[in-house]
Order: sequence, then structure tokens, then C-alpha cells
Amino acid sequence: MINLLSNFKGKKVIITGHTGFKGSWLTIWLLHLGAKIIGISDSIPTKPSNFESNQLKKKINHQIFDIKNKIKLQKLINTHKPDYIFHLAAQSLVKKSYVKPSLTFETNSFGTLTLLDVLKDYKTKKICSVVIITSDKSYKNLELSRGYKEDDLLGGHDPYSASKACAELIIKSYFNSFLIKNKNLKISVARAGNVIGGGDWSENRLIPDCIKSIKNKKKLLIRFPNSTRPWQHVFEAIYGYMLLALKQKKNENINGNAFNFGPNNKSSITVIELVSKIKSKWDILNWKIVKIKKNEYESKLLKLNSTKAFKIIKWKCYLNANQTIDLVINWYKCFLDKKKINMYKYSINQIKEFEKIVQKNNK
Repeated sequence: MINLLSNFKGKKVIITGHTGFKGSWLTIWLLHLGAKIIGISDSIPTKPSNFESNQLKKKINHQIFDIKNKIKLQKLINTHKPDYIFHLAAQSLVKKSYVKPSLTFETNSFGTLTLLDVLKDYKTKKICSVVIITSDKSYKNLELSRGYKEDDLLGGHDPYSASKACAELIIKSYFNSFLIKNKNLKISVARAGNVIGGGDWSENRLIPDCIKSIKNKKKLLIRFPNSTRPWQHVFEAIYGYMLLALKQKKNENINGNAFNFGPNNKSSITVIELVSKIKSKWDILNWKIVKIKKNEYESKLLKLNSTKAFKIIKWKCYLNANQTIDLVINWYKCFLDKKKINMYKYSINQIKEFEKIVQKNNK
């Protein structure tokens, strides 16, 4: 399956949100595969950032503007005529969505709408494959233990989740009303769970909070110790996005569909269990559990059923929990090392390590 990724060599790829955690890893991997990257983002969201640590600005066509700027977005797509578009631009934090709900809806819902509006009028003689990344939180959370399937009810308790569910309704509407008519445009939706990996510095996320606690020699504050999450390494999800983009070019049954990319049941562990595993590999981590605010809501159980992705595009998770945490911790240890290490080369080596695991499991 890894050999299939060689099809990206020499292809033009637009990535929205390329400066974010997942967007920067997707950029690194596609550069490794020989793709020509055009990135769109309105800012570099964190400091430090995976984007800057890997010095990606020098390696791609780096564009800074708001995804809702239809004129600029339309001009860029018409000029470059991409082979692939990955839409990751988002306000991706649940807690921030309570503080800035309007911004969250504007970015996640109307940012997606702007892209779809441009694609509605896009004329191309070659196939353009589009993958729009939403979230596992697009589902109406009923605390189901069986795992959410792609045709389950969408919803959202908090502004972030609701903005992603809203984006999904917009996507479906535009696909059925306009995009399905364009034979050279293929589009699908990817929903992933809680991805973890090196280079994530976002606020109020468990792994970055662990690393900041280690770096600053302070106790980690845990708000929801018993919440269960479908933890998976960022490589697993990105590998799924790339497979989806490639396979929908030839498989008409994929066009217009949504796909879950979630880990197996063994990877769905509680927050406190994950923190304990990290401590076993980096002993200086300590924590304490704090009370939550009355109006602060977080789902206790979120699990995806990824059977559809396995059957149609042959995607599955390859890393166990220990392999995942090793990749995460080793990246941050390397980053925090006082020696000047080339993080781009190190990041590429981690990708190669993952590729070898996939090849070994597919023999």
C-alpha cells in the first residue's frame, strides 16, 4: 500500500491549514514523496510549531490568507490547477470554541463553504481529488460503545463539534446539488479521532500539556481523567487521508462519501491511562486531577467504527499503543535536546519508520 503513495511524485497538492499540527505533517510526508505543495493558512497557530521546527516555509509555496477569501482562493486554485486538495484549515480546539464560538463557526463551517463555492465553478480537464477533513466530533454523541458509523446521526454539544457537523451538512448539500455533476472533481470526507504525535503544541491538548509540564517542571493538570479517546498516531490518520485521495480518483463509489479513520479498540484508553504510559517512558512527568467548571462539557466516550475504510480503501491502524507513544516521546525528546538537531530529517526518518511497519504488515 505504501508503494501506492509514489503516485504523488511530481503532483501539485494544495493543503489548507498546512501550518497546523496535522497539516504540517501531511506537508512533510508529501514532500518526502516528491509532491509540489501549495499551502494556505491565515497564520502559524502555535509557537513553537511543527511547521517552523521543520523549516517548511522554504520548501513549499507558502501562502498566508484567510480561507474565507473567495477571490484569492479561486485565483490560486485556477492558477495552479491542483491534482489534489486536502482541506484541513480549522479552529480545532473544543475549549477555544467556548471562548470564540463565532470564529469557530466562521472558520470551520463557512471556511469549508468558501472552498466548496470555488469548486462549484471550477473547470478542469484533469481529475482533481479533494479530501475534506472534519472530525469524529461531527457525530451526535450518544456515548455509544459500538463505535460510530458513517451514516450515524450528526450533531454537536459544543460549538466546535456543532461547527464540524454544520460543515458536513454543507458538504453533502453542495455535493448533491453541484459537485456530483463535475466528472473531473472527486470529493470525500475524512473523520478522525484524537491524533497524537510529535510537533503538536496546541493549547489544552493532553500531549502538548504533558511536554510543557516536563519542560517547565510543573505538574500536569488533568480535567477529565476517565474520558476515553480513540488515541492514534498522526501518521495513521494522514496515511488514511492520502490513500483516500488516491483511490477516489479511480473508484467512483468513493465519490461523495465519508470515511472514519479511527484506531482499534486496544488504542481506546482513558486519559489517565495514557498519561501513565507516558510517565513510564519519561519518568519526570507528574500530574494532579483538577475540578472542572460547571458549564464545561466533554464527551466521556468517543469511538469510531472504521470498517468502511478497511473494506473500500484497505486502510487500518498499524501501530500499537507502545509504538505510538515511543514515536511521540522520541520526537519531543529530540526537539528538547540542547544539541542542534535537524528536525526535518528526524521527522522524515519517523515517517520512513512508519512506512517500514506498514510494508512489513502488508507482506
